Amino acid sequence: MKKTLTLVLALAMCCMCFVGCGTDTKPEDKENSSSLMTPSRGNEHSDTDPSTSQGTAAAANSQTTAKQDYDSLNGDKIGWGQGYEKDADGIPTSCTQMQAKLGKYGAMFIGAKEKTIYLTFDQGYENGFTATILDTLKEKKVPATFFLTYDYCKTEEVLIRRMIAEGHTLGNHSQKHKSFPTISVSEAQQDIDFMHQHVKNVYGYDMKVFRFPMGEYSERMLAAVQDYGYKSIFWSFAYKDWVTDAQPDKAESLQKLQENLHPGAIYLLHSVSSTNAAILGDFIDYALAQGYTFAAIA
Repeated sequence: MKKTLTLVLALAMCCMCFVGCGTDTKPEDKENSSSLMTPSRGNEHSDTDPSTSQGTAAAANSQTTAKQDYDSLNGDKIGWGQGYEKDADGIPTSCTQMQAKLGKYGAMFIGAKEKTIYLTFDQGYENGFTATILDTLKEKKVPATFFLTYDYCKTEEVLIRRMIAEGHTLGNHSQKHKSFPTISVSEAQQDIDFMHQHVKNVYGYDMKVFRFPMGEYSERMLAAVQDYGYKSIFWSFAYKDWVTDAQPDKAESLQKLQENLHPGAIYLLHSVSSTNAAILGDFIDYALAQGYTFAAIA
């Protein structure tokens, strides 16, 4: 009888342990861990960053309460360029058209139609000119927006801390600099989350704006970026300034920047350019003389 009672008690205890293990993870926890709004960063990245915590930034940073139906949105890749056609105010017509069409996704192709300029710099790597650019911006009391890649963040802490200290805006330019329309929504949001968490934990800064690598986007990816809580920032002026061993002529480049001045202009410049570093002050002086003001994108 004692043996039988002992066996029954042992079996009962085993069953209780089994049931307890099965309920350690609640159904809602499983749902949250796989949600596109709270992507897990785990081992899905080729670079692991011990400064970041897993799976929290997207939920905290998101400005929307529910993700959109991505499958119903166009996923075709679009390469952005402002084109040459302009209206009477010198604003590229493509910017006005795309702002009207895609602004609902938090995309910004052009600013408000007023005499305000937005200087933006893409920071893929350091070529020795960012400090000079920051010196000029500080001297002229002009704010700018710097879009950072993970490679840049890993090596340029001093410059990034200076950007923050001097009142500039930091933007997310992705971890891996992939063409976003060629990857899944999940991978895209994991990439964004990785960068967001890294900058937040290392620099104490919450980024709110994003720029697509290479300017390649889709309607689907615009929605994915918006669901994370970011605005997608494009540009209304850019030129070939990124080839470091074939820099454009300084006088011609300054003239190009001046001739393309327009209300709400978003200038895309690369800080690897020695030409940009040399002409930035003169361009700022010219724009101010024309009655323009400068603002950082918020």
